[in-house]
Amino acid sequence: MKKDVKQRIQRRLKIIEGQVRGLQKMVTEDKYCIDVITQSSAIRHSLGSVEDLLLENHLQTHVKEQMRSKKDAQKATKEVMKVYKLAKKK
Repeated sequence: MKKDVKQRIQRRLKIIEGQVRGLQKMVTEDKYCIDVITQSSAIRHSLGSVEDLLLENHLQTHVKEQMRSKKDAQKATKEVMKVYKLAKKK
């Protein structure tokens, strides 16, 4: 993984960690349901941005190399399609 991408992902994960702690506190304190749902939605969006960074990095590094090899090209295609299908289920 590229160093700058790794740092960005780690930073975002720390932010998400804080968001989850906040969400736990909201539930503990019986906060208004819509506020809890809004926070939960923000966390899902943040996780999606981490996934986007990871996929972009994967495409720019591993897939790029795998596509140069016929054997690995099929593997790369299958992996990307698997992720794509998972994303469609959301």
